[in-house]
Amino acid sequence: MKVVIMAGGRGTRISELFPDIPKPLIPIEGVPVLERELVSLRDQGFKDFIMTVSYMGDKIMNYFGNGSKLGVSIQYYNEVTPLGNAGALFILREQLGDEPFLLLNADAVFDVDFNRMVRFHQKQGGLVTLFTHPNNHPYDSGLIIAEKNMSVQAWLAKEDVRPIYYKNRVNAGLHVIDPKIFDMVSIDADKIGTVDETTGKTVKVDLDRQLLKPLAGSGKMFCYDSPEYVKDMGTPARFHQVEEDYKAGRVSAKNLSNKQKAMFLDRDGTINKYVGFLRNIDDFELIDGVSEAIKKINASGYLAIVVTNQPVIARGEVTFQELEEIHNKMETLLGKEGAYLDAIYYCPHHPRKGYEGERPELKMECDCRKPKPGMLLKAAEDYNIDLSQSWMIGDGENDVKAGINAGCKTVLLSNSDESYGQTETMKSLGEFVSRMM
Repeated sequence: MKVVIMAGGRGTRISELFPDIPKPLIPIEGVPVLERELVSLRDQGFKDFIMTVSYMGDKIMNYFGNGSKLGVSIQYYNEVTPLGNAGALFILREQLGDEPFLLLNADAVFDVDFNRMVRFHQKQGGLVTLFTHPNNHPYDSGLIIAEKNMSVQAWLAKEDVRPIYYKNRVNAGLHVIDPKIFDMVSIDADKIGTVDETTGKTVKVDLDRQLLKPLAGSGKMFCYDSPEYVKDMGTPARFHQVEEDYKAGRVSAKNLSNKQKAMFLDRDGTINKYVGFLRNIDDFELIDGVSEAIKKINASGYLAIVVTNQPVIARGEVTFQELEEIHNKMETLLGKEGAYLDAIYYCPHHPRKGYEGERPELKMECDCRKPKPGMLLKAAEDYNIDLSQSWMIGDGENDVKAGINAGCKTVLLSNSDESYGQTETMKSLGEFVSRMM
């Protein structure tokens, strides 16, 4: 599979630290970030690269040459006149062939199991797969809204009106693309880079707005949610954070080919204030200190994963859509404080019948309702989690039992000094995280 890397950005904000180096050549622990990415891709079997360059492109081409020193093949397209972040793709159309290719943005620092992403793309059978993830600033990021089957329903750019509450799912700038999409848009490749007689401006092509965003709602574009490491290092502060993450080993560790560690979190009474069966979104309120605790989990390298029993669905008291809105509120409130959840799993079942308005199809003995470990086992399968190195944290006996049944270490959040077996007892999630980290 070919890999196209867009490496033509100017890196204006980071230039105060590196005024004479193009952004892809900025060194992390003495090794240019783009070199680290090429090596990671090579080691996964990707060796055929096309690199689009522009600003200080000669330095990038001189450094990597034809790629032979790294054991790969690199061809270049040097944009003397900027063509937008997708203009070169139309000019390179014949070189790209007819098979899907990886399109990666060198402005991001990433370490991703791309073979896993490609398998997802092949299984879904779409034209485009977007790598999506939560981040710590969703309020000023473009958001991707997806259906249950991960088909992209809506693409909300920064300037678009967004709902009050939303899922923290952001496009990371990594894609699998089928070249067929170039034939679906009315863009004349011969005019790219020329001056439009009507506007007097150079004709450019914007990847997001002209190619990808129009596919939303078509059933032909899917999002691949992953907690793997993808960060923009466009500002000095973000660059220094990336440096710290490399030194701590967090960048490569988050690659899903490696075993992950998770903090499994109950919801009611652990993240939000306990109000009994939560049925009304207005009753959802974060516990003081929870956002800061989850931020520390995010920074630690552990995945932050919610696992929650929601029998209110089976009882007919809350719809799936209403539960989704409650969870969107949770993600929105956390995001405003710079925290995020890597995944949310919930059990909608309830074993006992006899409630007015209940949903009979959900009245069952299942494997996911805590204290059974089904949600934790599913998360472990989805994200390659080592359960023995993970924690289950909750405020109830069933949370502790589910953790024990899954093989996790456990913490009971309680104001009592009593313990449950070998389980540690803490007053709050914040207290536990402060002791751990």
